[in-house]
Amino acid sequence: MKTSYWCTVLVESVEELIKAHRGLEREVYLDIENSSPVPEEILEAMLPYFNEKAYGNPTLTHKPGWEAYEVIIKSAKEIAGFLGAKNPEEINFTPGETEANNLAIIGTAMKKRKEGNKIVISEIEPLSIIHVCEMLEKQGFKTVKIPVDSEGFVNLEKLKEKVDKDAIIASFSAVNNEVGTVQPIREILEITKDKNPDIIFHTDLSDAYGRIPFNVKKIPIDLATISSYKILGPRGIGALYVREGFRLQRIIEGQIGTQRLWPGVENTPAIIGFAKASELTFQNFEQNISHMKRLRDKLIDGILNNINETILNGPVGDKRSPDNVNISFLKCEGEALTIELSLKGVYVSSGSACTRRALQPSHVLVAIGRKFEEAHGSILMKVTRYHTEEDINYVLKVIPEAVARLRKIYGSMGES
Repeated sequence: MKTSYWCTVLVESVEELIKAHRGLEREVYLDIENSSPVPEEILEAMLPYFNEKAYGNPTLTHKPGWEAYEVIIKSAKEIAGFLGAKNPEEINFTPGETEANNLAIIGTAMKKRKEGNKIVISEIEPLSIIHVCEMLEKQGFKTVKIPVDSEGFVNLEKLKEKVDKDAIIASFSAVNNEVGTVQPIREILEITKDKNPDIIFHTDLSDAYGRIPFNVKKIPIDLATISSYKILGPRGIGALYVREGFRLQRIIEGQIGTQRLWPGVENTPAIIGFAKASELTFQNFEQNISHMKRLRDKLIDGILNNINETILNGPVGDKRSPDNVNISFLKCEGEALTIELSLKGVYVSSGSACTRRALQPSHVLVAIGRKFEEAHGSILMKVTRYHTEEDINYVLKVIPEAVARLRKIYGSMGES
């Protein structure tokens, strides 16, 4: 079933869609996976740096340049502290998660290509890892994908088999962005380093940073990716942690500023926003996590207990990220459900954010054993510290109505 068909069935035009949103009872934004509104306090922290102060190039020796340099280093120091890093020089700002993952994988591969050609990842890594590995295969590298179980956990026995002296980098996300699986990263790290002490270990922390405790001193990884918008900060900024002592090769060339690994003029306002978002995320951390877990479980239980033919994708409890809800609705096309819910003011995503327009099932859901129709009927929702019980109550009110309507359409199509 093509997405365009469902768009025609449910809404005839963009104008009709916009009109339908007027006068909604409530709007609940749960599509944090793809983007997020920036909270007012973060926006206020950023605004002065567009035209009032620190608007200069941080490499230049004048007052605006000195100010920019100072706030960038200060922001890096703050973020390093939240990660448990030794110093701000270990934080390398990039335009986002995708760029940081590219820098980690390509930069390591180019640096260590004389030592081996194997890259070890899981089957459920983000596409910014998988696609990079596919590109590197054309240059003589080999990608080994470790399978996962039905909850998304890496098969550790297979990992032990595949890591050898030819493996130069291993990359495993600490939390899966789609199904919320919290991987045993310490154990995965220990296995890879035991099999090959020289291997470089990277983890994409974008869905772990601010959601689970993680300290790079206690779990001594070499490289780690973090993202701003995943913690409600501005888009267009992320960072790669690079362990002190490892000289990663940069992958683009240009004017070198404060960021040796990512040339160009730094985006000072976005960096400020990233630091402020980090500060707010880690304030009252335990309280915030407890709040998100409560809303997550309320949403999961409310759907599974009240709508038949539904499947939770991923694990439960502490094995799952506190913000993640991914559920498949059988006899219901996921893309159509996102439209139907949008008309009621509930904003979610279907399948993987990176693949939803490709009409292909999520590679993550396929890897954990979901059938084609189960994967296509999936909805991804993420809660934040800003969501309320009333928000979740509203979502639980409109989802059964939306699913029932779509299943009725599905049934009538099957009869015709």
